[in-house]
Amino acid sequence: MALIHVSEQPNIARFEPRPPAGQSGLGEDVVWAVDEEHPQNYLLPRECPRVTFYALPASDAGDVERLMRQTSSRFVVAIESGWLPTVRATRLYVYRLPPQGFAPLDVGAGYYVCRMTVAPLEVVEVGDALAALVARDVELRVTPSPWKLRGAVVASTLQYSCIRMRNARPREG
Repeated sequence: MALIHVSEQPNIARFEPRPPAGQSGLGEDVVWAVDEEHPQNYLLPRECPRVTFYALPASDAGDVERLMRQTSSRFVVAIESGWLPTVRATRLYVYRLPPQGFAPLDVGAGYYVCRMTVAPLEVVEVGDALAALVARDVELRVTPSPWKLRGAVVASTLQYSCIRMRNARPREG
């Protein structure tokens, strides 16, 4: 099993543990990675707000029908339309990391953390982030505001991640 880290920086020689961002619940510095099954959550510029989700075997059939009925894709990634030019212009780099030292933080989302410095095994430039998402069985949704979708997904039985929502336009109403 290999783990990956997506970055906008092209030449990272070593990943040093850093303070956790957001509401991870971690109280110590870590290196973040994701398993090879879940990079779609991160094939976007770091600061881009997004709602990502997919059905689990135990997800309620009504939730799956309501939130995923129009797609044949396994994953959905929704971004705010105002971020589309940034997504198109940003170069991303996928670093493959050795799994040694990493522990699972959220298996459903594929998140892993390591408390030690990590040297990458290789780095590959992502030429077109939108094409990379589509190639991973992702339906990309572009919406003026992600807040209504976020609320529906969080209240559902689907596996989800809501990332960098602090960067989304303020909620209306």
